Amino acid sequence: MNRQRSFIGFIVAGAIALLVIAIASFYWFFAKNPANLIASSSQPNAAIFVSKLSPVMVSLLANPDRLQALEREGELSKLKTSLFAKSGIDYKEDVQPWLGDEITLAITTLDIDRDRENGQQPGYLLALATKQPDKSREFVELLFSKRALGGANLAVEQYKGVKLISDNSQPEQDLLAGAVVGEGFVLFANDPKVLRDAINNVQAPDLNLTSSPKYQKATKQLPKGGLAVAFLNLPIVAKWQGLELPEQTYDSEIISLTLNPKGLLAETSFLTSSEIVSPSSPLSKPVGALQYVPASAGLAISGSNLSNLGNSDLAKLWRQATATIYGAEEDVVSRLAKPLVDVQKRWGINLAEDIFSWVQGEYAIALLPQEQANPRWIFIVEKSESVEKGVARLNAIASSNGLTISPLTIENQKVSAWTELTTASKKNSEKDGVSFNIETKVQGAYTTLGNYEIFTSDLETMDEVITAKDNSLIENTNFQDSIAAIHQPNQGYIYLDWTKSQNLLERQVPILKLVEVLGKPFFDNLRSLTVSSYGTDTGTLKGSVFFQLNNS
Repeated sequence: MNRQRSFIGFIVAGAIALLVIAIASFYWFFAKNPANLIASSSQPNAAIFVSKLSPVMVSLLANPDRLQALEREGELSKLKTSLFAKSGIDYKEDVQPWLGDEITLAITTLDIDRDRENGQQPGYLLALATKQPDKSREFVELLFSKRALGGANLAVEQYKGVKLISDNSQPEQDLLAGAVVGEGFVLFANDPKVLRDAINNVQAPDLNLTSSPKYQKATKQLPKGGLAVAFLNLPIVAKWQGLELPEQTYDSEIISLTLNPKGLLAETSFLTSSEIVSPSSPLSKPVGALQYVPASAGLAISGSNLSNLGNSDLAKLWRQATATIYGAEEDVVSRLAKPLVDVQKRWGINLAEDIFSWVQGEYAIALLPQEQANPRWIFIVEKSESVEKGVARLNAIASSNGLTISPLTIENQKVSAWTELTTASKKNSEKDGVSFNIETKVQGAYTTLGNYEIFTSDLETMDEVITAKDNSLIENTNFQDSIAAIHQPNQGYIYLDWTKSQNLLERQVPILKLVEVLGKPFFDNLRSLTVSSYGTDTGTLKGSVFFQLNNS
């Protein structure tokens, strides 16, 4: 039997699993009163079927039809119709009557037969809660009878009191196995062995996910009322990606999605056996540096104490996550922080050593989008003795690079600019010979406003900063609504205005365009996202991402 089939058939049979993201997303966009929708359970009951060695499990903890009642333009009905069209299954007649309040999809094993010779074939398990076991049994029989009519050869077996149905499919139909287990769940998998393992996990509790100390510790972090939950066993996720991580601080992660009157809140906890080192003391309110960030900023990062950032567990998480996603942390840094990387190269500096090391108070970093590939940047730090020494150090570096420190005045504010003088020759008539024009190019500027030292990429940006108090980010309603959803106190914020930064992000991260196509309704309605970390529990790094939506 060919184990390398594409799993299309399983997706057709398990189409409802796609609603974990799609159906919930539509509700998040179009709900008029999200507070009315609360999950019936705080964690997935189907975890008893999943191996504690599973890399990923994702669960929707609400019936999709509760979400559909609040859609605007029939998006969910269209999705269900299109997903089941090729299978000959009618969702309303064949699925809706018995479908309960949980849909769980898990990768149960990295290789079903553990044979490296024929390649790696992950095991997939889809668990659907049922409220009418007899009806769900009829559905399973109907589904496989339709596949038999399509040319599949069916196989039926009794395994530990459970009836398993599978098909030895034709090459164009992928292998599928299904069963109704007890009175609670309908299971589908891409191989009968996956179903047998799921049944074993129930009958031998020490094998399933609920017996895992990692999982038990993670579920204690779940908030009440979450509509969806995802659990990741990070070392196995890395193995799944074929990675040998040089540094692996965190061993598991749990994510919970909850509805908020202004949008969608994703709360996550990263767990480790080591003690968490925070980069700074918690902040009970946004830093004052944000008063100098113009509301036109597409990206703003704020907090305190950059000097300890590299040694913190937040930095270790960044290194582990980016290495897992990209294979190397430098790749993602060079893509997402290209303006800062360009400054390092042009000036011949190391940000951590030459700048971050002397930032011990409040700070804010912002990018202002523009038509050119690279946005304009702003860097604001709270004044201190170390900052004064840092500015002097930057001036020395600028001079060593041939730049001149030029005093200027903008809006009656004294400004110092790092300038580069260049000459351009122009040939006149033979009588007059050659003339030279001296041009001044600004490589950066800085000034002092209130209790803050402010650096910008150019004079135009400096002018916006000086006048930002009339229209600053901290006074912006969208920003205020976003941070209001985030737990306080916290370590600061990363705020991304999606409408202003979309083009920039697409240029820096091309794969994002594909993600946008797959999640078009979400990205069409996304206004901004805000990220923060918080919590001081030993061995746990907590954080949240708030997605603000246009119709909220």
